[in-house]
Amino acid sequence: MTVLLDRPVAVAAEPRAKPAATRDPFIDLLRVLGMALIVFQHWTIPVLSYDGVRLTTGNALATPGVWVVTWLSQVMPLVFFAGGAANAISFGRSAGGAPLWVAARLRRLVWPLLPLAAVWIPLPHVLLTLGVPEQPLEVGARLTGQLLWFLAVYLIAVLATPYALRLHERHGWRVPAVLAAGAVVTDVARFSAGFEAVGFINVVFVWLAVHQLGFFYADGRLRHAWALAAGGFGAAALLVAYGPYPGSMIGLPGAEVSNMAPPTLAMLAVGAGQIGLAVLLRPWLVRLPTRRLLAWAGPRVMTMYLWHMPALFAVTGVVVVLLGIDTPAPGSAFWWAGWPIWFGLLCLVMWPLTKVFARFETPPALPYGMSGWGGTLAAAALAGGGVLTLTVGGFAPGGGPFLAVLAVLGGLLMTAPRAGV
Repeated sequence: MTVLLDRPVAVAAEPRAKPAATRDPFIDLLRVLGMALIVFQHWTIPVLSYDGVRLTTGNALATPGVWVVTWLSQVMPLVFFAGGAANAISFGRSAGGAPLWVAARLRRLVWPLLPLAAVWIPLPHVLLTLGVPEQPLEVGARLTGQLLWFLAVYLIAVLATPYALRLHERHGWRVPAVLAAGAVVTDVARFSAGFEAVGFINVVFVWLAVHQLGFFYADGRLRHAWALAAGGFGAAALLVAYGPYPGSMIGLPGAEVSNMAPPTLAMLAVGAGQIGLAVLLRPWLVRLPTRRLLAWAGPRVMTMYLWHMPALFAVTGVVVVLLGIDTPAPGSAFWWAGWPIWFGLLCLVMWPLTKVFARFETPPALPYGMSGWGGTLAAAALAGGGVLTLTVGGFAPGGGPFLAVLAVLGGLLMTAPRAGV
């Protein structure tokens, strides 16, 4: 696969998706199953109780010994790997220049956020006037925004793709090796100095390293998957056993260190293991009868990601806050007996949300014109800054969410059609 950074050229319309026959079912399946597992996990692990004033949130995976499940259930590495492969394939087929491709990717990534913001910016104010308790409402508003970290980081990966592909063509495996080395240096500085903020540099090193591995799959150079699986999981086991890393790949209440926020070298090692295992299972996975599943779920993946937490808060508000029914102890008989009811209620709420908001997955197909790097980078900076602000502060009442959404809108408008083009 030869990747060129072409000069921007005028096109008649927003680039359209390729026919289904040209898509890789393995990558599509990883995207869909990855998001489905994220939703399933977020709906299953909360341990919730309400004392009449304060909503307390716990994590079922904090149960001793259960952390090992997270080595497979924390699938964000697979999502970034699939994104890297999809970006490499899409960029290789694009007819326009790199800035035009990035702008189109930015629109597809950020556009579904607008209806979420349109609901959540006024919603806390409305519910407060209706007498909804403030603390549980603030928990829901903030956690809804925290999940947007994925959009902010993935936008960095999209911006880096044209240059990362050029480096991939020239230097191959040396690129993820350098990124992994950066993760090592970052963790050494973080844990030796005790300065936690240094660890957030690994947001770039860890997730871009996993994203870069997707390029090798896209051009058929991801061989010896068994070595990647064994080496990744083996390295993670050594890091957990002898390093400062916890066993869980999901942040747990009360834990001094999280492998996820910020991501650590242990997370990168588990990600490599997951990718190797997934590639080993590819011949079996692609034979599964998933065509209808992918056709239905593929265009709704972002909707499910953005709206599954609001669905959780809606059910929590009624069952836990209003009715006063706390979730049972994880693994108890009551927990197992009540879980199907809990999950059924969540699906019941999620279904109309999906029906209403899935239409916003695809941005309007307008006559987009020429786009240079200056305007594209400015648009990405505005949109990314807005998403990052929502990630940090959520949709809690105040002016922050409103200003953040204005920045996102500004970024989208900068990719709009130019007059006279």
